[in-house]
Amino acid sequence: MISVTKLLFKREYYGDSLRYTKSAHAQKNGAGEGMGPVVVWNSTKTCNLKCRHCYMSSDNKKYQNELTTEEAKNFIDDLADFKVPVLLFSGGEPLIRPDFFELAEYAQKKGVRPTLSTNGTIITREVAQRIKDIGVGYVGISLDGLKDVNDKFRGVDGAYEKAMQGIQNCVAVGQRVGLRFTINHHNIQELDNIFDFIERENINRVCFYHLVYSGRGNAMMDEDVTPEESRRAMDIIIRRTKDFEERGLEKEILTVDNHCDGVYMYLKALSAGDDKLATQIKEFISMNGGNRSGIAFGEVDPFGYVHPDQFTQHHTFGNVRDKKFSEIWTDTSHPIMAGLKDRKHLLKGRCSKCKFLENCNGNFRTRAEARTGDFWESDPACYLTDEEIGLAGGNK
Repeated sequence: MISVTKLLFKREYYGDSLRYTKSAHAQKNGAGEGMGPVVVWNSTKTCNLKCRHCYMSSDNKKYQNELTTEEAKNFIDDLADFKVPVLLFSGGEPLIRPDFFELAEYAQKKGVRPTLSTNGTIITREVAQRIKDIGVGYVGISLDGLKDVNDKFRGVDGAYEKAMQGIQNCVAVGQRVGLRFTINHHNIQELDNIFDFIERENINRVCFYHLVYSGRGNAMMDEDVTPEESRRAMDIIIRRTKDFEERGLEKEILTVDNHCDGVYMYLKALSAGDDKLATQIKEFISMNGGNRSGIAFGEVDPFGYVHPDQFTQHHTFGNVRDKKFSEIWTDTSHPIMAGLKDRKHLLKGRCSKCKFLENCNGNFRTRAEARTGDFWESDPACYLTDEEIGLAGGNK
């Protein structure tokens, strides 16, 4: 996750304390010294939408053998003991799970910050108030464009209007809320509209996700943005973030799942002759150290299996029903887990030779595996040229 706001303006938000500290890149089992990783729990696979790019391949049906309330509390107890700073409730649609409020409140009381990733379609005013009352730190609501574009991706007519109501209900009760937008070839033209939207609706935060080829998202591999489109998207994001700052609008703007974004921002500042900004950006991305799946970030699926992140569920390290999450997370007997904790010597292709490897850490392994069949090959979503990353010869 790259905080564009942090890199450009040094603004401090909650997550920055986990991403930009001097010891962050040196950790092997957590987000910072003395703490465990940020954990995503896909608490149910059931969902009322059918998104084209869903990494869970969720559907509107009941799935058997998901963690029970008691099992989930035992899991949360271990997260608290392991000093996990954040538990992100995701899905499917986590608000469909009947015990969501009980479990989110339980996490909060145990000292684990609960956050929520939702499609927003069932957040009534009453639900929004309850989310705020139990201490949910942040609600991320997924939109992939405005009305027609979003509904096409979400697979249900009316999803946009219902998500809009959910956003407005969160804003009305003072619940911190943001958008989650997955960039792809079909909605890149919506970026300026999204910035207009978050200003108009008084939304605190937006995360622009790069597409990861996982679940139903595998079928969209050839619908991902081109390198030129990625650069254009970043130019828009940087320009609009600067515009917010100049007008005194405090919005947290982030990009997710492509660590060459930070390097691109550094190179762009250098080419503009802004050495001071370039130095600032380089300092922050060096603190962060790039992709930290399997280190500072992990995932548990609805059935208790532990994975490096939510997009890499085809690699499993154990089950929290059988063994504590903390024990699974620190066990390096699995070659993928061991490799993720110390991956640089395993990387191949452009990634292995890139002069910004310390700042990117090989980017996203699941995309590389989906495209090439090799978990340690180059990430195909890197849009930097060979010249930019210090390789002899021509472009990418």
